[in-house]
Amino acid sequence: MYKSGYAVIIGRPNVGKSTLMNHLIGQKIAITSNRPQTTRNRIETVLTTEEGQIIFLDTPGMIRKADNKLGEYLIDVSDKTIGDADVILWLVEPSSYIGHGDRDIAEKLKKQKKPVILIINKIDTIDKKKAPEILEAWEKVLAFDDIIVVSALRGLNVEEVIRAILKRLPEGPQYYDEEVVTDQNMRQLAAEIIREKALRALNEEVPHGIAVQIDSYKERSEDLTAIEASIICERDSHKGIIIGKGGSMLKKIGTAARRDIEEMTGTKVFLKLFVKVRKNWRDNEKDVRSFGYDRKSL
Repeated sequence: MYKSGYAVIIGRPNVGKSTLMNHLIGQKIAITSNRPQTTRNRIETVLTTEEGQIIFLDTPGMIRKADNKLGEYLIDVSDKTIGDADVILWLVEPSSYIGHGDRDIAEKLKKQKKPVILIINKIDTIDKKKAPEILEAWEKVLAFDDIIVVSALRGLNVEEVIRAILKRLPEGPQYYDEEVVTDQNMRQLAAEIIREKALRALNEEVPHGIAVQIDSYKERSEDLTAIEASIICERDSHKGIIIGKGGSMLKKIGTAARRDIEEMTGTKVFLKLFVKVRKNWRDNEKDVRSFGYDRKSL
């Protein structure tokens, strides 16, 4: 019996959802950083095995309240994706304290008539003696179909997660060819890689207010890809930080991004970055849509 369907990964911001998804499919697709809201779009990745095909849906961290139009989009993405899933993977921190954010998520999940697997992440960061206390606390939150402890960063117990999902997926066809690993095209992946490198390099006040737009993506030959991209920020002062003294920060971001894009494309990459100011773009519906965050497309 061949299984197939959608498994959504949810959780509060910065709990390791994208890191877990990358390990589950065996390669890097979703960008990661230690900043909240690193993931902004619904990203589909595909794992095909002999037993079935799992289509993973990575979502933005679930936030309680939107501060701007971009925040409203992030909430809509999370809610819509949960509704589309066959199995829900709820990723949480390894703590017996369950805060308001997680309790809000639990209330949403109680309304869902579908399997929920709790995944306690970062288990390698705690004293093993605390594990029973943590498990007992979470068992009281919801009637989970399964509870699995993992380390997304180290890839610990990811095979157990895959088995648990396949066990609960419906019988169905293979939706994607075996070689397909994501619904994202090269332009989208390149933009996300550039944004990841910027998130990792920049100061605290800048990252939430940046977006990346691919202005030009040309495969000039089998061995060379030329990309021009703009890093969009909200303030003139942020533009100066992103460029850095003598262009040093922009060069750092570009060098790191180019390496990853070359690995992704298997070609040499000529990458040219620009920095543009679009004041308060996160609270402008037209700007939010133009940077790929369109609520109507959900």
